[in-house]
Amino acid sequence: MRKIACLLAVILAAQSLSAQTSNDERMKWWREARFGMFIHWGVYAVPAGTYKGYPMARGGGEWIMNRSKIPVAEYQGYAKQFNPVKYNAEEWVKMAKDAGMKYIVITAKHHDGFALFNSKASKWDITDATPYGKDLLKPLAEACKKHGIKLGFYYSQAQDWNNPGGSAARKDMREGWPNPDSAKIDAYTKAHHGHWDPAQETKTFDQYINDVAVPQVKELLTNYGEVAVLWWDTPTNMTDDAAQKLQAPLALQPHIITNDRLKRPNFPGDYKTPEQKIPNLSELDGRDWETCMTMNGTWGFKSYDHKWKSVETLVRNLVDIASKGGNYLLNVGPTAEGEFPEESIKSLKGIGEWMKVNGEAVYGTKGSPLKPQSWGRITRKQHGNNTILYLSVFEWPANGSLEVTGLNKPVKSAVVIGSKASVKSGNGGGNAIFTLPAKGTNDIATVIKVEVEGIL
Repeated sequence: MRKIACLLAVILAAQSLSAQTSNDERMKWWREARFGMFIHWGVYAVPAGTYKGYPMARGGGEWIMNRSKIPVAEYQGYAKQFNPVKYNAEEWVKMAKDAGMKYIVITAKHHDGFALFNSKASKWDITDATPYGKDLLKPLAEACKKHGIKLGFYYSQAQDWNNPGGSAARKDMREGWPNPDSAKIDAYTKAHHGHWDPAQETKTFDQYINDVAVPQVKELLTNYGEVAVLWWDTPTNMTDDAAQKLQAPLALQPHIITNDRLKRPNFPGDYKTPEQKIPNLSELDGRDWETCMTMNGTWGFKSYDHKWKSVETLVRNLVDIASKGGNYLLNVGPTAEGEFPEESIKSLKGIGEWMKVNGEAVYGTKGSPLKPQSWGRITRKQHGNNTILYLSVFEWPANGSLEVTGLNKPVKSAVVIGSKASVKSGNGGGNAIFTLPAKGTNDIATVIKVEVEGIL
């Protein structure tokens, strides 16, 4: 009996190792990429955050239908104005690539249920409901393949405010516009599981899953070549049964990876997805993770949101995330005409300028082996039996001396990336001390490449 138990333990351990190897193989490109583009685009770009003359009181532009409680028929009228004739998929992909991004994830269908692709499962899509009438994902898939960018699809599997039976997260009317009937509407949504229009409840959730969600996921995984990522979102009212039905089509793309938002906790996916924040080291548990974040304050386009993060902030966010072993998925919200906002274009260009010189401090790196440093961040790579540390210095020391706390391995070499300036190293109190040039090469972050003996 004991022999059988031991044999079973060996078999289970081998299966676990095999599954881990498979996971590592699928995740390899993603772990090396470190930087991707999120694109939130849809019919919500038409109202652009404003309803009945009022800007949304809360939330991103993609939530306007729910927060402002726009009736289904009225919201569908916006599709008649959604005609992105300025859309150029190749330009989008080239901007992402020039910024140093390695993958793109686009909202194939967001919570408003509108599909950016030609779907046979619903008429609420780009080809049937708009004057544009052409699939938006096909040219993007072609451009990604041409330029070597991995393509992923965001799909709102549970929430769908237009296709009957889809779920709706309940939001108070005050988050939209000052509707005089707010109290009545809030009472209605409370009694109807977040729904505000009877048209949303003419079918059951199971019917929605079977008739719309599952067929559309199959379409996405069949019609666009290789799909690298399926990015689920907000599992409102999800059941294990529905999640299983949605996960089954993933077999169509054996190398695909998924996030952790299909159905918690039983469907953890391949990586975690903190949103609009960079975790502290104490919050990390060893799992792969990716922070998604906006450039301004919204995901979907808002005409009046001008709170743009600086290029300095965006680059330092990227370095901070990489120093903790994570990925950065940075969002762009195109206009209804199909253009990136000018501020987004400028930011992407600025990030690209930094990445062109310093990208090796991000790509293929792992988190810092040392405790946090006050002057910046550290990433690392293994180099044979040695370790390369990338010291991304945010605050250049006025006295020309940079102390790396906790680094007590012998230093083989140290150079400033993008410069021929020499960097001398010494040791003091168990810490490495580097003598730097008077000025760094970049005010955002100057990177010092240090090779040390041994594995850290």
